[in-house]
Amino acid sequence: MVTGQALGQDWQPAPLSEVAALFSKTAAPWWIAGGHAIELATGRSFREHHDIDVLVLRRDQLAVQEVLAGWQWWAADPPGNLRPWRPGELLPVGVHDVWCRPTASAPWRIQVMLDEAEGDDWVSRRDRHVRCGLADLGAVSAAGIPYLRPEVQLYYKAKQPRPRDVVDFAAVLPILDAGQRAWLVQSIGSTYGPHPWIEQLGE
Repeated sequence: MVTGQALGQDWQPAPLSEVAALFSKTAAPWWIAGGHAIELATGRSFREHHDIDVLVLRRDQLAVQEVLAGWQWWAADPPGNLRPWRPGELLPVGVHDVWCRPTASAPWRIQVMLDEAEGDDWVSRRDRHVRCGLADLGAVSAAGIPYLRPEVQLYYKAKQPRPRDVVDFAAVLPILDAGQRAWLVQSIGSTYGPHPWIEQLGE
């Protein structure tokens, strides 16, 4: 994930309602991700957000250009250099972050993350053994907004937890059911090995 400022511009994340309205125009599946997904799962807001993330499958990536027509899209090439994403260009595996803003002088508003899929399965870009059915990847909020299920989001956050990731984990832990906890324990252990969250998930 690209961090800090880029191209001399700060972030001014678009409101959740605006993002949902924009992406509702596509038939491709999409999910609110990041800290906003955790808050949608808990049904409450509990911290500030410095960006807003939308998850889209790599195979549907051009739907982002259609939804955000007229915007600027910048792909984050590893190890994090931003460069323009050309219209119609298919971003390869390894490029999984796109920063979007309405104009060249505007702050960044939306970050799109591209994830992998095989048939009807979502496949983690960090560990191909970690996967789940696409039908189980997300949930829908009371307001009709699709979001990434908390156990999947926590799996990503578990790599190198930042203070805000620890806050998110603590906030959503009480509502995880046994199946979600078991999946997360298995997935974290498979990808990262011993991890402090595993013991807490078993309590």
